[in-house]
Amino acid sequence: MSTLLVIAKAPVPGRVKTRLTPQFTPQQAAGLARAALEDTLAAVLATPARRRVLVLDGQPGPWVPAGIEVVPQCAGGLDVRLAAAFALSDGPALLIGMDTPQVTPGLLAPGLDFTEADAWFGPADDGGFWALGLADPDPALLLGVPMSVAHTGEVQRQRLTEAGLAVRDLPELCDVDTPADAERVAATAPRTRFAALHCGLCAVTR
Repeated sequence: MSTLLVIAKAPVPGRVKTRLTPQFTPQQAAGLARAALEDTLAAVLATPARRRVLVLDGQPGPWVPAGIEVVPQCAGGLDVRLAAAFALSDGPALLIGMDTPQVTPGLLAPGLDFTEADAWFGPADDGGFWALGLADPDPALLLGVPMSVAHTGEVQRQRLTEAGLAVRDLPELCDVDTPADAERVAATAPRTRFAALHCGLCAVTR
């Protein structure tokens, strides 16, 4: 059975979801980040996996549920931190972030099955990716990939295919980065903590 990895920042005002301001205050943006992380970790807990590891930038808080291991992120660029996160898995692993609170066990489970795939790729609609699964994690598959640019996903997927891996795709999802993203995701996943908080905040700010 594979490992589920979540790479995330602690939801501290001024350090997370800064692109949600000025529509939301730094405190409100951090609240939305916390809700998104809680939704993500709940989905991870409900998904069968060998291990469930939160690779965290910052200090853990009461928003980390029982059953989730917490490991500090290493220093370096995002490509370096992703490669280091995969090194924690000791075998096949699926890695996701905290920007997709709409994620469900049904979306995650296929990416943990490597019987017919060497890699799983979950594209994000901003040109990045929300999930990456590797049967045999190799830092060379990640190091040097330009992160947080419009062609990140394209380059990352090409890196996998050029390595001769059999790559299968997960559904495309929207990352929550901007206020427009937050509105879209809240509308598509109305039963999440994220959607409930977003609805409440918008009722106050509008």
